[in-house]
Amino acid sequence: MDLDELAQRLRSLPEAAEAPDETVRRAAVALVLNRRGSEVLLMRRAERDGDRWSGHIGLPGGHADAEDRDLLATALRESREELGLELERDARLIGRLPHVQAKARGVLLQMWITPFVFHASTELEPVLGPEAVEAFWFPLERARAGELAWTHRYQRGQEERVLPAWRYEEFVVWGLTYEILSSFLRVAP
Repeated sequence: MDLDELAQRLRSLPEAAEAPDETVRRAAVALVLNRRGSEVLLMRRAERDGDRWSGHIGLPGGHADAEDRDLLATALRESREELGLELERDARLIGRLPHVQAKARGVLLQMWITPFVFHASTELEPVLGPEAVEAFWFPLERARAGELAWTHRYQRGQEERVLPAWRYEEFVVWGLTYEILSSFLRVAP
């Protein structure tokens, strides 16, 4: 992957709509590419009461804290807490994707997520924190080629929802993570 071209493409993206005011929650995630740029680091979230994304496959990230100077700081802190990553030291910030409005169980939430794209400068070895139960490298080119295409089904009350997804080994990538990675693949060279 040509990282300079990727950085240029990310810079040329139009800004997504900002959250309407400061009462809306903000979050950030880290889309971490391996050294070859061919895989992205994903994690399975721990099962926790009250967590909308409990047990899901996702990118490291979470809610902005008052101590975070900005959303980039949020992505860096969450990556360190969840997967023991020191992205300031071991990765290069390439850019960011447009903000995404969070959804849970098909309902839009008053929360906006900013995905930051990093490229690992070394072989990263995730160390699971309490919010993660496993981490793995997801093959982007196989997803782009359609090899991993899948549909995810879940019940919401009496309604069954069928969503696009990718299946890789025993992992199913769907929902916000699927949306963010699909957006990335549309931009990536």
